[in-house]
Amino acid sequence: MNQLKQRGIGMTSQRTRERLISRLREEGIENQDVLEAIRNTPRHLFVDEALAHRAYEDTALPIGYSQTISQPYIVARMTEIALSQGKPDRLLEIGTGCGYQTAVLAQLVSRVFSVERIEPLLDRAIENLAQIGISNVVCKLADGKMGWEDRGPFNVILSAAAPEKVPPELLDQLAPDGMLIIPVGPEGKQVLAVVHRQGEAKEYKTYEMEPVRFVPLLSGVTR
Repeated sequence: MNQLKQRGIGMTSQRTRERLISRLREEGIENQDVLEAIRNTPRHLFVDEALAHRAYEDTALPIGYSQTISQPYIVARMTEIALSQGKPDRLLEIGTGCGYQTAVLAQLVSRVFSVERIEPLLDRAIENLAQIGISNVVCKLADGKMGWEDRGPFNVILSAAAPEKVPPELLDQLAPDGMLIIPVGPEGKQVLAVVHRQGEAKEYKTYEMEPVRFVPLLSGVTR
C-alpha cells in the first residue's frame, strides 16, 4: 500500500478519523485493507476549506459544479466489492470528481484509470492526488459513458455517477470475468448494481446490492 504524504493533519484529529473507521465497521465494512486506506486518506484535503471540519463525517459533501464527494461508507463499500475477487490489475473509475475515491482505490489497485467530464474538477483532482503522493493514476477529460476504450480491457470498472441504464460501452470494456460496479436508475430509485462478465463470453450476470443516491451520469464534457 502506498504511503501517503500526510499534509494538513492539524485540521483533523486522529480520534476523528478513528470514529469514522468505527462507524464504517458498524455499517458492515470488513475488509481491513479498505479500512486502512480510508484511515490513511486525508479527506479534508479533498473538500473546500469551509467544509474541512466535516470531512470525517460519514456523509457526502458538495464540491461544486453540482457534484459531491461520495459518502465514506459508499467509497468503502464499492472498494470492498472491487477487491472481492482479488487485487485488480487495471481499474477504470468513471467520475474522478475531487479525487478522493481515486486516492482510496490507488492504494489498493495496481493501476487506476479515471475519467471526469468537468475539466476544473479534473484539474483539482490531479492536484490533490499529486499533493499526497499518488502516482499510479492516469486521468482523462472525457464523457464517462464512453469509458476509456484505448486503455481497456479492465478487471473492474467503478462508476461514481448513476445512469438510468448500464451503458453498453462500459460492458464492452470489461476483461473476461471482470465486473462493473455502478449505481443505476432514476433519482430516488437508484440501486447499486454489480455486473459480472461470464468468462470470455459476452454474457453478463447482474446483482443488485442496496439502495443508493448518486449524482446522474451525464454525457458530454464541460470545460
